[in-house]
Amino acid sequence: MSADPLPAGSTPIGPKPPAPAAASGLLLRHDADGVAVLTLNRPAARNALSLALMLALETELQAIRQDESVKAVVLAAAGPVFCAGHDLKELRGDPSRAHYERIFAQCSALMLAITRLPKPVIAQVQGMATAAGCQLVATCDLAVAAAEARFATPGVNIGLFCSTPMVALSRAVGRKPAMEMLLTGDPVTAGRARELGLVNRVVPAERLAEEAMGLARQIGAKSPLTLAIGKEAFYEQAEMGLQGAYEYASEVMTRNMLARDAEEGIDAFLEKRPPVWQGR
Repeated sequence: MSADPLPAGSTPIGPKPPAPAAASGLLLRHDADGVAVLTLNRPAARNALSLALMLALETELQAIRQDESVKAVVLAAAGPVFCAGHDLKELRGDPSRAHYERIFAQCSALMLAITRLPKPVIAQVQGMATAAGCQLVATCDLAVAAAEARFATPGVNIGLFCSTPMVALSRAVGRKPAMEMLLTGDPVTAGRARELGLVNRVVPAERLAEEAMGLARQIGAKSPLTLAIGKEAFYEQAEMGLQGAYEYASEVMTRNMLARDAEEGIDAFLEKRPPVWQGR
């Protein structure tokens, strides 16, 4: 497969040491103001999640985990489509159980890497986000969508139920709306996606990047330790019963109160001055 053209000023990244797919610029990274913008760069393939692209994205997220200069991540995409889901040509290229297991295991590893990253990840969505692309949006902590964006889990239309996208979708929206999307395959508008809780903000296309970056900068200005504690606790308590969740959250708040940043934040509030975060 030939390399897709790189946007001006972008630098291709990927697994280290670089694999041939990474060298082709499947994933781009640009850092500014403490925000890492990762751009899916397969516009000719509607940014389909090939095995190489998923691996490149997971690898870069692991690098960002160790990068103290990065406070937040924006996940964007080149071209008119955010992500069309799995690469169906790649799926059918090797009709073996081992091949399918490898692809879906890599997809699950990528989604878990997003959830477990101790930094917020914001999806910046234009055009269509379908199947595993919709899963990607649902997995991100927050999502900003262009008014023209659409979301769908249309696997049922081709005989392949969106079972793995269902995991993220059913945790982002209510059961009835999730089942409707999964059983009909019909796309929902950006406005409807906001009503369902799949996206946070809907803006005109020309303001999409600005809105996503503004949100990332706003969140990234908080204590990185507090963000990490809070994100981990959010997903942990969501899988617990009510009493267990309160017991767990109480322990987390106690641990958080003992952190230097909590002391600094409360003192700064009481003294009416800006806090100085130390990340500890």
